[in-house]
Amino acid sequence: MKKYLAELIGTFVLVLGGCGTAIFAGGSVGFLGVALAFGLTVVAMAYGIGGISGAHLNPAVSMGVFCAGRMSAKDFGGYVVSQIIGGILAGALLAFLVAQFGGARGTFAANGFGKEFFGDAAGYQDLSMIGAFVTELVLTFVFLIVILGVTDKGAPNGFAGLAIGLTLTLIHLISIPLTNTSVNPARSISQAIFAENPLALPQLWVFIVAPLIGAALAAFCWNAIKPSTEK
Repeated sequence: MKKYLAELIGTFVLVLGGCGTAIFAGGSVGFLGVALAFGLTVVAMAYGIGGISGAHLNPAVSMGVFCAGRMSAKDFGGYVVSQIIGGILAGALLAFLVAQFGGARGTFAANGFGKEFFGDAAGYQDLSMIGAFVTELVLTFVFLIVILGVTDKGAPNGFAGLAIGLTLTLIHLISIPLTNTSVNPARSISQAIFAENPLALPQLWVFIVAPLIGAALAAFCWNAIKPSTEK
């Protein structure tokens, strides 16, 4: 249960830090600031709770670790449930804070695609559903390849959290203008529930299915190329 509680807390902090920055300060810090907020939050949680649960903070990460043979089905289920609960609690807190100053929740840092979702918001591209699906699948694949590599037994000790956080920052810089960047179903679910944008929930499936497939593919590829030092 300690592992599951750690995942709940860690995912709560990830959504609060990353999505909170997008909601409250996105207009000031821009895409770069939001990308750094997500990356720095992952770094903080990796070193804060990594020794307890591995700091997955993301059902796609747990999917990749499970498919790579590094965790049991029981733990996979427990991690995913904990991550989703943690994300929803953070989303609820953000919605409460927005209500305190009478703000509109709009897209509420939710993930989506196309002009119908983002409207005339500056910097966003009119991406198709297929484009969004491929973006999320490929970037989650990249994310998991890095995670599985830096947590390999032969990788240098102490640098995994930094490498993972920087990779997540890079991924956000690529895809915030395309999908608001998910690569994390828990983060997507938490914001879609509270967003006022009518397309947030109908488009949510893309940000659940694509990251999970990308993570599974990364695990299978990693198992095919992993160093002989990993058993």
